[in-house]
Amino acid sequence: MLEISNAVHLPDHEIELHAIRAQGAGGQNVNKVFSAVHLRFDIPASSLPAFYKERLLALRDSRISSEGVIVIKAQQYRTQEQNRADALARLVEMIRSVTRVEKARRPTKPTRGSKLRRLEGKSQRGAIKAGRGKVDY
Repeated sequence: MLEISNAVHLPDHEIELHAIRAQGAGGQNVNKVFSAVHLRFDIPASSLPAFYKERLLALRDSRISSEGVIVIKAQQYRTQEQNRADALARLVEMIRSVTRVEKARRPTKPTRGSKLRRLEGKSQRGAIKAGRGKVDY
């Protein structure tokens, strides 16, 4: 059981984990050992509440396929166990991220004082640049 929150848990049979060979530098260890982990999680077929499913499918994330399958590849660590834990942690973080509600931004306008200070700074900068010109005798 993978715990998302106090009320939401994912059964292990809904998460597919496959060991694969890692890519990149690492020599013989990378070439011979299946230490990377490929995680697949089918959102529509999962037991997640509808709220989670809707928000996950609405995400614009390259790790989510057009069929609604999350694909995570973990190959940062040398051991399969560490990569498996990393992949599961990234899945949990992705699912938890959709529950956070962003604070709505209230549009504001600059105050009269801030406008005056900005214009004063611009005029001072202009005077400095004007002083760099040719000197007439």
